[in-house]
Amino acid sequence: MTPTNFNIALAGNPNCGKTTLFNNLTGMKQHVGNWPGKTVEKKEGFFYYNNLKINIIDLPGTYSLTAYSMEEIVTRDYIVNESPDIVINIVDASNLERNLYLTVQLIELGANVILALNMNRLANKKEMIIDSKKLSELLGIPIVKIEAIDKTGRDELLSLVMKVYSSKKKTQNKIHYGNELNSHIEQLQRIIDSKIKNETKYLSKWLAIKIIEEDEEIINYVLKEQNGKTILHDASKIRKHLMEVYGDNVDAIFADARYGFVAGAVAECVNRPKVDKVTTTDKIDRIVTNKFLGIPIFLLLMYLMFQITFSAANPLVGLIQYLFGLLSQQVTIILSLLNSPDWLISLFVDSIIGGVGSVIVFLPNIFLLFLMISFLEDSGYLARAAFIMDKLMHQIGLHGKSFIPLILGFGCNVPAVMATRTLDNKRDRLLTILITPFMSCSARLPVYILFVSAFFPSNQGLIVFSLYLLGVVLAITAGLVFKTTVFRGTTSAFVMELPPYRLPTIKGSLIHMWERGKLFIIKAGTIIFLAVLVIWLLSNLPLGVLYASESSIIGIIGKFIAPIFAPLGFGVWQAAVALIFGVVAKEVIVGTFGALFNVGTQGLGVALTAVFTPLSAYSFMVFTLLYTPCIPTLASIKRETASVAWMFFVAAYLAVVAWIISFIVYQGGLLLGFT
Repeated sequence: MTPTNFNIALAGNPNCGKTTLFNNLTGMKQHVGNWPGKTVEKKEGFFYYNNLKINIIDLPGTYSLTAYSMEEIVTRDYIVNESPDIVINIVDASNLERNLYLTVQLIELGANVILALNMNRLANKKEMIIDSKKLSELLGIPIVKIEAIDKTGRDELLSLVMKVYSSKKKTQNKIHYGNELNSHIEQLQRIIDSKIKNETKYLSKWLAIKIIEEDEEIINYVLKEQNGKTILHDASKIRKHLMEVYGDNVDAIFADARYGFVAGAVAECVNRPKVDKVTTTDKIDRIVTNKFLGIPIFLLLMYLMFQITFSAANPLVGLIQYLFGLLSQQVTIILSLLNSPDWLISLFVDSIIGGVGSVIVFLPNIFLLFLMISFLEDSGYLARAAFIMDKLMHQIGLHGKSFIPLILGFGCNVPAVMATRTLDNKRDRLLTILITPFMSCSARLPVYILFVSAFFPSNQGLIVFSLYLLGVVLAITAGLVFKTTVFRGTTSAFVMELPPYRLPTIKGSLIHMWERGKLFIIKAGTIIFLAVLVIWLLSNLPLGVLYASESSIIGIIGKFIAPIFAPLGFGVWQAAVALIFGVVAKEVIVGTFGALFNVGTQGLGVALTAVFTPLSAYSFMVFTLLYTPCIPTLASIKRETASVAWMFFVAAYLAVVAWIISFIVYQGGLLLGFT
């Protein structure tokens, strides 16, 4: 019988190739968002196989289902509540022992599991021989070998999916925990079966395990049952007995039992060389994670990234500027022929084309930057960056894992703030949130590109690199200040897996680039569009005033605020207005200049040279880098800290820091003879 609604879930450890498989199966037919009420990323998509539409969801990468982290809770809840037809568990064949711990827990949960052995080529290079047939018998689930990076094993996997679905057989828990544990699990399982009469969404064996482990969510679930207290009372006696026998807490007892089963299965099914072979990954890591070379290499890669961003994208930027200039001319001609009023021509030409267009022209730079960040991430290098920075991060009371949200901040500060949830304690999360806005997000990049093109045409990459580097340095400095004042305490330990290096697929990198880049396009079509309309309206009021003059409402507001920025080198009212609207979204700064100067996308850089000098332009970029984050970032900070006070603190302290640093840059530059 052909299913009408066929659902597959992908589960696996981080860096196992799960998302690569998802991208290869779905292509661009996917949607990225957040789980309802959660800040964990949700990926859904679909593909066709044998004329059948198959829905697929990429569950968050996780090492276990113990419900300690948000990723674990989301994965577990989805499998239990949504009951996908098949759960494909992607496993790194070169690192079976670690990966199979999650497999064991998926089997315990009662999911209909297919094990997809990935990275077999890497395992072969390590001279590992895996008897997948024997492993399948031990685990009680079907196994297929694949390479997620290409189509190797794809047809076999999909054929197996259909076969398992058609058979209607459910995965049986064949995991052996040892005689002592097994007997007590079965004892509590019988009690549950006799006491809970209604059918539940959980397997009774899994319930027994989780009750003994004192899983808080399951304890609360059982308490709602009529005989729940009786079951928990019996479980407490079993738990006490096990702790007396093993001399350890139940979490450790079950973890040891699972790892023991996994170790036995691996020993039975995997032949490996007596001496581990030195891999290409090992050879590269000796260089890139070297304590002397690691940070210089990281800085060099960042510098090259910005150089490429400009050298490769600038021709396309010029083309888009030309097209917008042509569009502006044609719209003016058409509206004039239609005898349209001057205000309507101004609305389309000055506001929509001039304002939004001045931001859109930088799309090539944005997309290219995202493509290179995606390449570094997919290749496995960004995990090394966290490892490299661990020692330095310890100096500010954090560890290398906190550097991952900071790196994400180069793309956007909103997901960077959300990513702090992966940190283990509240102190680390809060401290990381406070310094994350120093990371120069992609929204600031259009501002930099506009100014460096106008004032530093021969050193564009170097100037932008200096701003990104300044953000990192100030983040570390702020961390040191917070560590010695608000957040005194011991730094937690840092344990992180370094995935093997991989050559990213072109398709995967392009998908990641599009996922991030389309958010920029959406923002240009919504937030920036609305902002430039407001700017245009305020530039035309009171009625009869000259457009975007000092006598307009927006000019009056700008002139009132501008003196605050005069010591920083940009005490002009247009700059003040741009910075005010920049709190909505940093790209709006460019849109504001585009709407106010009324010179088209090609002439905006020239217009800026009339009110800025190279030194004041650099000071303005520094202020843009550092001042109050955009409204979506502030909203994320409020949500993650559960505190309006912390949100306002971040907004205020960053504004003060921005003013001080820009003052030092401008006044110091004047003293040194710069103009």
